Amino acid sequence: MDTLLSSSSSMVVRSPLPPVRTIASPSKVYSAAARFSSTPSVNGFRRNHLQLPRPFTSSSVPKFSVRCGAGVREIKESEFQSTVLESNRPVLVEFVATWCGPCRLISPAMESIAQEYGDKLEVVKIDHDANPQLIEEYKVYGLPTLILFKDGQEVAESRREGAITKAKLKEYVDSLLETISVA
Repeated sequence: MDTLLSSSSSMVVRSPLPPVRTIASPSKVYSAAARFSSTPSVNGFRRNHLQLPRPFTSSSVPKFSVRCGAGVREIKESEFQSTVLESNRPVLVEFVATWCGPCRLISPAMESIAQEYGDKLEVVKIDHDANPQLIEEYKVYGLPTLILFKDGQEVAESRREGAITKAKLKEYVDSLLETISVA
């Protein structure tokens, strides 16, 4: 059983419940405020004794990149004409960014597709931030975006945005290759 004491000497209350809050006498509150206001300030802010989290520095911020393996090649705007539009075989273009989480998620699946379909299909990546003219020209609004090109033209209904599993990516590529071989 807890005991609640008051600053007046005549009142003692016994209760089976724990106290909800502790109230100091007015003189203690004012003296605590006076002590706080006399705390020295640093750069105009009152000093407290809590350790604040340190801000990120350039050396502590993790760096991400979307790396290309053996099957996927990263190209720039200057290479787009010769690599994609003038290619004699279909080219799957993946628009990505280093800051894009879904782009990093599908990167291994894209590597696998590039290796598996290497004789039928070329796979390239284009960095969203480094190639703004291509992004504008092909109206890439979401990342990652996949577009299949054949004979210098975007294949109708080949555009796909967002992350995709390896199995679904394989189905997507198979259906595209079937569509362009029939046409």
